Amino acid sequence: MKTRREEMQEQVGKFHMEHPEVWDLFVRFSKEIINRGYKTYSVNAVFERIRWEIDAGGDGKHSFKLNNNYRAFYSRRFMRMYPECEGFFRTRHQVSDDTGATNLPELAPEYYEYTYE
Repeated sequence: MKTRREEMQEQVGKFHMEHPEVWDLFVRFSKEIINRGYKTYSVNAVFERIRWEIDAGGDGKHSFKLNNNYRAFYSRRFMRMYPECEGFFRTRHQVSDDTGATNLPELAPEYYEYTYE
């Protein structure tokens, strides 16, 4: 049986292939922080900087520009790709390893009701 982590890993893999610029920015911004002397940092802050600096990974109408579910995957991938940075992002056990796949599509803005004033 597929786990929720495996399901999310497939989703983030698809996103990564469609939007390689996000990975490039993730690496660039993470290395900038490392070069400033930080020993650990927040993956959340890196994601928010990507969101702030460019319109990365979507049009904002049909998919989230950068899904928060991807943070754990990007931080772990960064530390695998750059072993000298192991431990830069703090990680914990992914509870999605212990949960079955939902077999549901990723949530997108059209699933939420918005009011504009």
